Amino acid sequence: MSGLFISFEGGDGSGKSTQVQRLVAWLEAEGYSVVVTREPGGTELGGHIRHLLLHGGEVSPRAEALLYAADRAHHMETKILPALERGEIVITDRFLDSSVAYQGAARSLDKQEVRDLSLWAVDGHMPAITFLLDVPVEVGRERVGAEQDRLEAAGIEFHQRVREEFCQLAQADPQRWHTIDATATIPAIEQEIRAVVQKRLATAHSIDLTRRVVEAPGSLDL
Repeated sequence: MSGLFISFEGGDGSGKSTQVQRLVAWLEAEGYSVVVTREPGGTELGGHIRHLLLHGGEVSPRAEALLYAADRAHHMETKILPALERGEIVITDRFLDSSVAYQGAARSLDKQEVRDLSLWAVDGHMPAITFLLDVPVEVGRERVGAEQDRLEAAGIEFHQRVREEFCQLAQADPQRWHTIDATATIPAIEQEIRAVVQKRLATAHSIDLTRRVVEAPGSLDL
């Protein structure tokens, strides 16, 4: 594949949506073709799943993980892979690392099982670059405000577990992850993100711009 796959991760209120928009604007101004998307909700089917997950009634933890994986499988097959095959840059607001953090760590499911489920759903495809916008939970909650969806309203301990898991994931794979202090100014964060992407694009002739986990999931008997 000739496209570049980038994901943004972080807790609620970390500023992902703002930085995704700014990165897209810069890349398009530079002449790149960019597909911007999100999880859940990057497709028509995903939009229905997003409503169930964030604005519906109670969802059990295992059902929640399965719904995210279903959205992700359809998202990868119908939107992300076709764009990468066309040589476009795909930027997604959340990918499977969010499931590991939210459903695995915060919902106290087996993190490896949650990861394996999503890896199976996307046939092993992973972003080449993942930005973690790290912000203290209290700051993120202030930014979100009083109007919260089902996950945003899950409580401070829940979101603290999410943040800790994101940080552990980033520390375990520094080649893919780039952790950014999301308490910095918006322009400063934008410049740091842009520098990482610019460096990757400058060496595009000699590296694989996508990443694929080729080992078969080992924790689930699928």
